[in-house]
Amino acid sequence: MALQDRMRDVEQRIQEACRRSGRRREDVNVVAVTKYVSAATAANAVSQGIRHIGENRWPDSEEKWRLLHGQAVFHFIGSLQTRKVKDVVGRFDYIHSLDRLPLAEEIQKRAAALDIVVPCFLQVNVSGEASKHGMRPEELDDLAAALRGLDRIRPVGLMTMAPLASEAEETRPVFRRLRQLRDQMNAKRAFPAPLTELSMGMSGDFEVAIEEGATWVRLGSILVGKEEEA
Repeated sequence: MALQDRMRDVEQRIQEACRRSGRRREDVNVVAVTKYVSAATAANAVSQGIRHIGENRWPDSEEKWRLLHGQAVFHFIGSLQTRKVKDVVGRFDYIHSLDRLPLAEEIQKRAAALDIVVPCFLQVNVSGEASKHGMRPEELDDLAAALRGLDRIRPVGLMTMAPLASEAEETRPVFRRLRQLRDQMNAKRAFPAPLTELSMGMSGDFEVAIEEGATWVRLGSILVGKEEEA
């Protein structure tokens, strides 16, 4: 399937999920996960109207960043090691995987040196799977309190990854729980400004995520295709 066909198919499915859940289409953003495709394929996607690019390792994304910097918004969507912060802060517009205080402190230090503020999603391991990164839901309060002293980090929302499931519907409780956590944090004013975003939903379950309130979905092969198809 050609890129334009995939884009139309994804757009139709997003619109239908929004219609089912009574949401506005403009409240759902798409991050094209390009980590498995070449810089040329990523550039083609941007030329066709894709604005947000998601990558999870700087060495794999460097060529794309140098080619598309200024043309696309870059999202760091993978687990971030503290020692890799220097490669990410200042290059990626959003970080989706802030999940611990030492990482936050390193982001703060690097951002201060660059005199920038970094929008971050706090990654929560809602499912409790050992294979998933992210803090436990009960750790959110402590990290929120610590972030009040880190002025170079702007918490914008929460992020999670659902377990692989044979049926997308099985992921619904995970996405619903993340939305509830965000709303609970906002109700008690845990952050200086309310969290507005939810980064959740991938190729196999993004429609359910949208129905449960996702504002950012991360789509790979279903959108940008596989390299051999590009």
